[in-house]
Amino acid sequence: MATDSAAAATAPPERAAVDWDLAARRARQLTRPGPAVPVAEAGEYVAELRASAHAAPAHVGTVTGLLDAAQQASAGPVYVLDRPRWAEANLTMLRGLIGDVLPAPTLPWGAQATGVELGAVLALLSTRVLGQYDPYTTTSAGTGRLVLVAPTILTIQRELGLRRHDFGLWVCLHEQTHALQFAAADWLAEHMRTRMRELMRALTASGDGADRLQQLVRAVPRVLRGQQPDGATSSILDAVLHEPERDLMAEAMATMSLLEGHADVVMDEVGPQVVPTVRKIRRAFERRRSGTSPLDLLLRKLLGLDAKLAQYRNGAKFVRGVVEQVGHQGFNAVWTAPEHLPRPAELADPGAWVRRVHG
Repeated sequence: MATDSAAAATAPPERAAVDWDLAARRARQLTRPGPAVPVAEAGEYVAELRASAHAAPAHVGTVTGLLDAAQQASAGPVYVLDRPRWAEANLTMLRGLIGDVLPAPTLPWGAQATGVELGAVLALLSTRVLGQYDPYTTTSAGTGRLVLVAPTILTIQRELGLRRHDFGLWVCLHEQTHALQFAAADWLAEHMRTRMRELMRALTASGDGADRLQQLVRAVPRVLRGQQPDGATSSILDAVLHEPERDLMAEAMATMSLLEGHADVVMDEVGPQVVPTVRKIRRAFERRRSGTSPLDLLLRKLLGLDAKLAQYRNGAKFVRGVVEQVGHQGFNAVWTAPEHLPRPAELADPGAWVRRVHG
């Protein structure tokens, strides 16, 4: 499928934790191309997705009341990519985000080994990820970028028997909600970047960070294939993280739950006036989500069994609970300061967040 291009990862510096160039080559080698589509139809589909992406922020702004953020998001760049270029875009993002704080490999071939495994992980995930908003990669417009994985959106739309335009717009509503979140909270990207870098530094400071990083990365492809990682008991992260690192991860996961839950709520509240088959899409997607998919398996193993996966999914319940009490305008206080982000325990108790933030 003909798609836009994205910047590829460049060659690694000496003693880098990851051979980024090798990771990109490995991802290109292993990535499945997606459905065969005639050139003219592919071009039409890419244009359709891009139009949906530019239309989505206005609808999200109407639901959330984040009108200024919607205007900013509508002007942001949109990349409609194939799967290998999605992997390259993620390598670029990861390298800029945490590449300089990853622990140096302990063995001469460590960076190459991690690069090979990381490329394999991204190749597998490229068949599951529909799109993402990347707030960490600065563009010529000075903003983040929206990335849509055209072959995967088309594949899943066909598998679920959904209307093509409706499903594409529904995906764009979710991803552009993320763009509005980061536009409304201009501190959020740096806040999350800092937390992730703190986690990587904690790994480095422990002295065995490189070994644990490689253990984690090498376990992910096996999990995605449905295999039990070597020596795993409860989760991959529980096996490689120490207690302070688990606390940082819990905080990061609470924020991720908020962002994903908010996007889930908004994409459905836009309603059938904009997406006529939205209820059918949600039912089909929930059936797919409730199964034991490779991504489910990855989250279960990485985050620690069903309890933490339930916490991740319950972000939507938190958002609905807050909106029921104080409306979207009251909920929007979450974007005003880092201390207004929900604490891990508050995800299951929206009233506690309302009392703490609104009094």
